[in-house]
Amino acid sequence: MSSPHALPSYLEPAGVGSWGVFLEQVDRAASSLGELAYLVETLKRPKRILIVDVPIKLDNGAVAHFEGYRVQHNTSRGPGKGGVRFHQNVCLSDVMALAGWMSVKNAVIGVPFGGAKGGVRVDPKTLSLKELERLTRRYTSEINMIIGPDKDIAAPDVNTSEQTMAWMMDTYSMNVGHTATGVVTGKPLALGGSVGRNRATGQGVFFIARETGRRLRIPTQGAAVAIQGFGNVGRPAAELFAANGARVIAVQDAYGTVYCERGLDIPALARAADAPGGVAASGLGERIDTEAFWELPTDYLVPAAMENQIDRQRAQRIRTRVLIEAANGPTTPGADDVLAERGITVVPDVIANAGGVTVSYFEWVQDFSSFFWSEDEVNRRLEQILIGAFDRIWDIAQHKRLSLRTAAYIVACERVLDARRIRGLYP
Repeated sequence: MSSPHALPSYLEPAGVGSWGVFLEQVDRAASSLGELAYLVETLKRPKRILIVDVPIKLDNGAVAHFEGYRVQHNTSRGPGKGGVRFHQNVCLSDVMALAGWMSVKNAVIGVPFGGAKGGVRVDPKTLSLKELERLTRRYTSEINMIIGPDKDIAAPDVNTSEQTMAWMMDTYSMNVGHTATGVVTGKPLALGGSVGRNRATGQGVFFIARETGRRLRIPTQGAAVAIQGFGNVGRPAAELFAANGARVIAVQDAYGTVYCERGLDIPALARAADAPGGVAASGLGERIDTEAFWELPTDYLVPAAMENQIDRQRAQRIRTRVLIEAANGPTTPGADDVLAERGITVVPDVIANAGGVTVSYFEWVQDFSSFFWSEDEVNRRLEQILIGAFDRIWDIAQHKRLSLRTAAYIVACERVLDARRIRGLYP
């Protein structure tokens, strides 16, 4: 999408992409920032961008080169925090937006982090396990100078995992000469990971859906739910909805969509989804067209895949009561307007999927103290933080007659910009 904003020289207006979405979302909150509005331009310029070449030797002896990025959007409230994704469509605009959304998300839930994000432009399915390890280690070495437990902490994202984080932690530790477990979160438990981290984002999605339903009188018990994406977020979210009495009637992944009006067998689908062909080849439910997924009548629609999935045209066809953004940036501002006109409640990503970074914060704290919590303690603290943050967003939205997204941005922007105001400009 093109952008009306003054853009930095390294972005072209026609290719501003997801960064343009982030800028518009900030603009919609700017008029409510009062005396802090003069600092809003701070949020429209990432603090630091590193673009690196990531060369690796392939198994066949050839050398391949990949583009790598690490963007630190804002660190006024603490070190950068954000995932690393491996995907063939990773580009600078998207990583900038993802870093910006992390700044907002961390501020919304009140954890002492700024926003960052990283990625490598690669289709990981084309690489062997050894090639992925070389790619991860070389990428980590290339961004080594700007990451660290007190500078910028990475985490898993699309197509990365706890194994990826183990390689990153080990590489960073070798480069600095000592074991530094806090440089990443989402690690294996044996390396200082936290119980509950793998399912935390999906757990948070369910907590927020349940709270939304309580306020709108749409109980999750017996609700019809459709979920796009069946990976690190969509799968545990589907399992939690089903375990709490909801009917997950449709699931869509990269290979196709399955549908069953009485509710899919989610445990069986989870066992089958990793086989070739994904959910569409599971033999569970009826295969339906990709676009038909968006037109299913549901109580809860949960996009848990990639950004920019719901535009104005798709928003006109959606037949749900509540849209819970489990993915980052799945809904464009234009689609937000259409959904609002149609009376569909949109719960924004910056609170709906904040469970992952909340438990990442817990992991970071546990690593520093070398004292680890039980899973019950992790889940109790997660629920407490998310529901407290959601309560404030809901109250602002009701009081000012704003969307939940704009209310969330008001909370976040006030916190980030107030930190910037207090700290001042150096020198």
